[in-house]
Amino acid sequence: MQVVYSNRYQIDLGLHVFPTAKYRLIAERLSLPAGVTLVEPEPATWPQLALVHTAEYLTKMREGTLTAIEVDQLELPWSAEMVEGFRLMVGGTVRASLIVTGLEVRSQKSEVSSSNASDVRLPTSDFRVVCHIGGGLHHAFPNHGEGFCPFNDVAVAARVLMDRGVERITIVDLDVHHGNGTAFIFESDPRVFTLSMHQQHNYPMWKPKGSLDVGLPDGARDATYLHELERALPQAMAHRPQCVFYLAGADPYEDDQLGGLRLTRDGLRRRDRMVIEAVRVAGVPLVVTLAGGYARRVEDTVSIHLATMEEAAAAVGR
Repeated sequence: MQVVYSNRYQIDLGLHVFPTAKYRLIAERLSLPAGVTLVEPEPATWPQLALVHTAEYLTKMREGTLTAIEVDQLELPWSAEMVEGFRLMVGGTVRASLIVTGLEVRSQKSEVSSSNASDVRLPTSDFRVVCHIGGGLHHAFPNHGEGFCPFNDVAVAARVLMDRGVERITIVDLDVHHGNGTAFIFESDPRVFTLSMHQQHNYPMWKPKGSLDVGLPDGARDATYLHELERALPQAMAHRPQCVFYLAGADPYEDDQLGGLRLTRDGLRRRDRMVIEAVRVAGVPLVVTLAGGYARRVEDTVSIHLATMEEAAAAVGR
């Protein structure tokens, strides 16, 4: 197993509910067992970002010419540091996806290239997983950012893989908030199956239709959540994906400031185990991104994310 991370993910956002320090804290507490290595990412190239985002939006992000309304919608203050930090984070998810599918050698190209499906050589035996201490920026749309998400890293990584011949991808989004940007981006693309299991009466107000949307009631708690997940996962895996992206949000947690599903830490660990095991049994490469987490105590968010990575590491040895 490999873990992708950069200390440049900690971005100064001023007084903000988004604790970018969590990435550093996770890395500091991470105990790497034998066979697990830490990988430094490179920023996503602008051509890679353009696989998902419009030229006009990318120009605004580069030059700092977002309108006041666009900044309000993004809910992050614009700065060159912010743009470069999140561009690097997108690069982290891209690199994780190339490593896990065995296509990493092509990530050295500075320009996006295309290839035939016959060129793809995906792992066929041992379960492979790469964890990214970052990513899961699922609210970003092609022409604007939303909800702390300037760029949609998983969508970019998926498009990079498909540009290299990967034909089917499944995205399992278990952040407490609906993956609206991701659903919109892939709404008409049959190659990508998007599962979003989220708190229905929570941000965002507009929830574009994904392949499978499971909106849960406020205060669902562990039993309801895990029951619905058990029903949903077979449908997601029936897509026969060649790569799975898992957005393992910590924000369904019972003490999260922005979520209300009320899951315990044990429930979240069981959730992670269910997802990872379903992918392992299918023999499909897995990319884990961390997505949201806004617990009142940042230590709780860090512990939840670490538990996700522990479950991934344990699955590799099964």
